[in-house]
Amino acid sequence: MKFMVRGKNIEITDALRDYAEEKVGKVRKYFDYDDVIEAQISLEVERGRHIVEVTLFVDGLILRGEEKRDDMYASIDGVVEKLEGQIRKYKTKIHNKIRADKKEILSNLVDSNKSQEEEESDPKIVRTKKFAIKPMHIEEAVMQMDLLHHDFFVFSNAKTDEVNVVYKRKDGDYGLIEPTF
Repeated sequence: MKFMVRGKNIEITDALRDYAEEKVGKVRKYFDYDDVIEAQISLEVERGRHIVEVTLFVDGLILRGEEKRDDMYASIDGVVEKLEGQIRKYKTKIHNKIRADKKEILSNLVDSNKSQEEEESDPKIVRTKKFAIKPMHIEEAVMQMDLLHHDFFVFSNAKTDEVNVVYKRKDGDYGLIEPTF
């Protein structure tokens, strides 16, 4: 971790520099060791207030905290607490995003599996019709089928008094189904 400590209206002693670097260095535990972290620490005294400003640069992420207190050491402690809070919030946000992305990916996988299963599964009956069967002759049943623009028509054959089906064949002619029991 690289530190750059600068002061304004204050002499930075070795003890103050060491304390600031040690405290700010504790944020290292939140990141991977291969992450390059640079910390810019600004210590300032203005009208009796001790102001500490820390900017962290971590692999493209910039975190910034500022604290104003009556004591420089307390200001350093306060700014580190703020930075740790920001880091935890950021890590939680990343964790939640990853979890949400995983859920979305799993959901998409489940949906695609469902659609594949639906495509592979047997055809389903999606509609049921009930109607009264009227006795009629075969020619009348064919005419009724053509008027309805259907490919088949179920009727009660007036001659045999049995349920029959007339249907349109691929060659344009008609067929008759007469079930036997």
